[in-house]
Amino acid sequence: MSIADDEGVIQLIRCAKDEDLGAGDLSTGLMADPDAPASFRLVARQPGVFAGREIAPAVLGAYDAATDIDWTDLGRDGAKIDTVPSELATIRGPVGAILSAERVLLNFLQRLCGIATLTKAYVDAVSGTGAAIFDTRKTTPGWRKLEKYAVRCGGGCNHREGLFDAVLLKDNHLAGVETRKLAAAVFEMLNRQDAAGARPTFVEVEADTLAQVEELLKVVGLDAILLDNFSLDDLRKAVALRDDLGLRGKVSLEASGGITLQNVQAAAETGVERISVGAITHSATALDLAMERI
Repeated sequence: MSIADDEGVIQLIRCAKDEDLGAGDLSTGLMADPDAPASFRLVARQPGVFAGREIAPAVLGAYDAATDIDWTDLGRDGAKIDTVPSELATIRGPVGAILSAERVLLNFLQRLCGIATLTKAYVDAVSGTGAAIFDTRKTTPGWRKLEKYAVRCGGGCNHREGLFDAVLLKDNHLAGVETRKLAAAVFEMLNRQDAAGARPTFVEVEADTLAQVEELLKVVGLDAILLDNFSLDDLRKAVALRDDLGLRGKVSLEASGGITLQNVQAAAETGVERISVGAITHSATALDLAMERI
């Protein structure tokens, strides 16, 4: 299913259109013939990674079903844009509808391309290490489906979709639990899954110290341990603890907190399999795109 078929995305496009268009476009309403056919180029003015091919037709179609897009090779999700300016697509349709849709379309595409571009930078930085880059729930309200789609376009992986599809027990869930009792407390919590009717896609628990990692490795049924703000040396020690117990391939280790482009490779080289980076969604800079009338 295309991301554009998601009900939340459909509603988001509708809200974006209503926010901008209101009762009508006062500027295009002054044109002699707003229904006249016209063509526009969608152009990238900045190098990066493209994302948004799945959603662009839905945005344009919300203004007029008669609009059409012809994509170039660079107008492909995940395509790397090295030379600028570069043409991504040709858009055809009623001139008034395209002009009304222009800013909303660019707002969507620029945001998605920015996330894909930043994600790709992180993915490239850990290439060859065996570690994968994951997103987080640090997303723009209402935009999560789209922003996680953009992460995939950049070669990253999606963490849990929300609170409803996976278990991630964090320090606040376990506040007050002594380290020596951590394994028993987590095991007891996980035993409640059947009673709750929950079928999570994965089960993960956060650790703040190596002593907590050692305890959590005793828990049967854990898919991953999140290593929160661990130093590089402690990441290596956590990997060694896990591997010495023969649990590599059974329990994944995820580095999280304080990860930047400057240190992500070093984190990956410690042997963790997963690195979660909130910045790829909450701090991505929009890619510079434009529409030019032909």
